[in-house]
Amino acid sequence: MMQGGKIVLASNNAGKLREFSALLADFACEILPQSAFSVPDVEENGKSFIENAIIKARNAAEISGLPAIADDSGLMVEALDGEPGIFSARYAGMHGDDAANNQKLLEKMAGKQNRRAAFVCTIAYLRSPNDPLPLIATGIWQGTIADKLSGANGFGYDPLFIPDEYSQSAKTSAEISKEEKNKISHRALCVKQFLQMLKNNN
Repeated sequence: MMQGGKIVLASNNAGKLREFSALLADFACEILPQSAFSVPDVEENGKSFIENAIIKARNAAEISGLPAIADDSGLMVEALDGEPGIFSARYAGMHGDDAANNQKLLEKMAGKQNRRAAFVCTIAYLRSPNDPLPLIATGIWQGTIADKLSGANGFGYDPLFIPDEYSQSAKTSAEISKEEKNKISHRALCVKQFLQMLKNNN
């Protein structure tokens, strides 16, 4: 399906480009950033991670004329009815202000008995802008919200997220190694599912 072709990544993030290029190496396809086709960022006005991933991929496919891939991810907290959800990166108002986002989450979780939460990652692959059946993969990493920040590894909400795999030691995902995180995280689970889908569709 995608052997030897070109695919647009609906992102200009160099790290993400390297990551997807490495993940899809077995498919002998070339992953190009959307900036190579002057694709502007699109408003992520969906109401779910899946909708936003599709919106980004469709925008890149429409402008580039090539198949496109996009991902969307965030944190869902049970006691907050799924917040911060799709607004994870801009929870406190400014996009990517990790310190402010974590502070807001701690304040909203004050006194909450239910600390259950999950990191979610979705990947959408569209063969064309009007692809009626995009490939959609979803990875969910279960855990709980700590009552204080711990750890210097990772980014975003990592210092507040205690994965279920580390519930006994109460280690946050900012206190485990990058190598370990890359085996068990929401992104790792999502990518594993996505690669299986690609193999099944080839």
